[in-house]
Amino acid sequence: MLSTLKKYIRRLWSHLVLPPAWQLPFLVLAGLGLGLGLLAIYLSNAWSYASDDPKACINCHVMTTHYGTWEKSSHAHVATCNDCHVPHDNVIKKYVFKATDGLRHSAMFTFHLEPQVLEIKPAGMRAVHDNCLRCHTKTVDQVASLMPAQCQPERVCWECHRETPHGRQHSLSALPNAQVPKLAAPLPNWISEQFPEMRHQKKKKE
Repeated sequence: MLSTLKKYIRRLWSHLVLPPAWQLPFLVLAGLGLGLGLLAIYLSNAWSYASDDPKACINCHVMTTHYGTWEKSSHAHVATCNDCHVPHDNVIKKYVFKATDGLRHSAMFTFHLEPQVLEIKPAGMRAVHDNCLRCHTKTVDQVASLMPAQCQPERVCWECHRETPHGRQHSLSALPNAQVPKLAAPLPNWISEQFPEMRHQKKKKE
């Protein structure tokens, strides 16, 4: 029994081992593939997608307008992209959704398949709506008791709250200045240090 198993393993191993003439080309190609893979991971900041940092969403430029509108909204102080766009029922569902959605986004951007006007998918709509209710349960309950006709289960929050938090513009070219950087101080440091009033004004502008 044991000898038969050993023979089977040896036979299997002999089929897996490459002929000597193929070993060097295989190692070269494997090294190139590994190097290109690591380079792609580095250039795409792939590790950032495992975090909750909203800047991970602008690794590809198609989300720049959404990041810019979020950054200037009231939600920027209390919620990140994952707080709204990822399910929070349980940890497994959260990361499975995040992985599948992230892979789809990466594929769309890599192969230039993204549409001019981005539209959220049904699964994403459900996640966002559930998270609206999760954070604003008390408010929703109060509104439902006062205006039951407006709070039907088939409705979504942004039917009324259309500007929250990204506004109504969803085109890639609608907000070209969504991330305009802050202007530098007009006075150099060595001048502002000589005049305390100017230094105070400089800090105030920043």
